[in-house]
Amino acid sequence: MLVRGARTASLILLTVLLAACATRPVRAPAPTSQSWPERLRALQALERFELSGRLAASNGTDAFSAGVHWREQGDEAVIDLSGPLGLGAAHIERHGTSLSVTNAQGVVYRGSPAGEQMTSTLGFDPPLGSLRYWVLGASDPSPVASEMLDAQQRLTRLEQQGWQIVYEQYSQVQDLWLPRRLSITQGRYRLKLVVNSWQLAGDDGPL
Repeated sequence: MLVRGARTASLILLTVLLAACATRPVRAPAPTSQSWPERLRALQALERFELSGRLAASNGTDAFSAGVHWREQGDEAVIDLSGPLGLGAAHIERHGTSLSVTNAQGVVYRGSPAGEQMTSTLGFDPPLGSLRYWVLGASDPSPVASEMLDAQQRLTRLEQQGWQIVYEQYSQVQDLWLPRRLSITQGRYRLKLVVNSWQLAGDDGPL
């Protein structure tokens, strides 16, 4: 659980992160011959991926910024959030619909208390089940979604379950375009993710 004094520092980190994202040049996308339904099916079928980057969260009052390392395999996910100086802020594990959160003090929360701990850390409890698709640049296969695409048949905006996801930049990983920068908002809640590296099944090294 973060102390109140860290919130001010996190607000500063959030401002710097967003400002840096706004000034980063965007590489011109390569042409693609895939239609959106083809790309969507390929993205939704990805069961194993790993990403590292930076995450910023705000609930309109408090803010949180951390390094993020996310590993997904099937219906299991492990997400590590690291605070300033690399200190552990949270260790999150999802197994199907089960959730556990370990805070910076090593206390483990499961079930409803885990969701409460997520709220304590990030300022709100994000929909992790859908988030695993959104970070890939795809909609969750189950709920109805509203999608907007660019000329390269990639999502630029997605609305699903009351959340709005805006995709600001992509990077090419193997033969896929995956998000590099995206923001996820619902009312006063906001997540900003900057991905520094992606790893997919078939890349060098273990997943």
